[in-house]
Amino acid sequence: MVNGQRILRLVSMAGRVCLSRASGESRTVGPVEAAIRAKLEQALSPEVLELRNESGGHAVPAGSETHFRVAVVSSRFEGLSPLQRHRLVHAALSEELAGPVHALAIQARTPAQWKENPQLDTSPPCLGGNKKTRGTP
Repeated sequence: MVNGQRILRLVSMAGRVCLSRASGESRTVGPVEAAIRAKLEQALSPEVLELRNESGGHAVPAGSETHFRVAVVSSRFEGLSPLQRHRLVHAALSEELAGPVHALAIQARTPAQWKENPQLDTSPPCLGGNKKTRGTP
């Protein structure tokens, strides 16, 4: 029942308006984004956690939560390779990656690495469409 209570808490968090660290704009946080944030905070105790829903830049319905970019800065990444860091993030988000999340761009850095370059990277624009609209057989 603990998981049920946690889900209810995440859903209630999803409706609140929060300040987006990446854009400085006020916006509503969806349930998938709230779950991602909560799970990464619990699993990695990050010093910095920047999460951007990039779904609006892709060929998905308005309000979708399918494409995300995340910057996670944690001392847990010390001594780990980039692959090992990504595996920790993937393990924390296995449920979301198996379901609603189609794409997740990860920047997993140590505090020292983040201090050198404290920016969330940007994704290239989506080409959109599908095989039929791109002319691919």
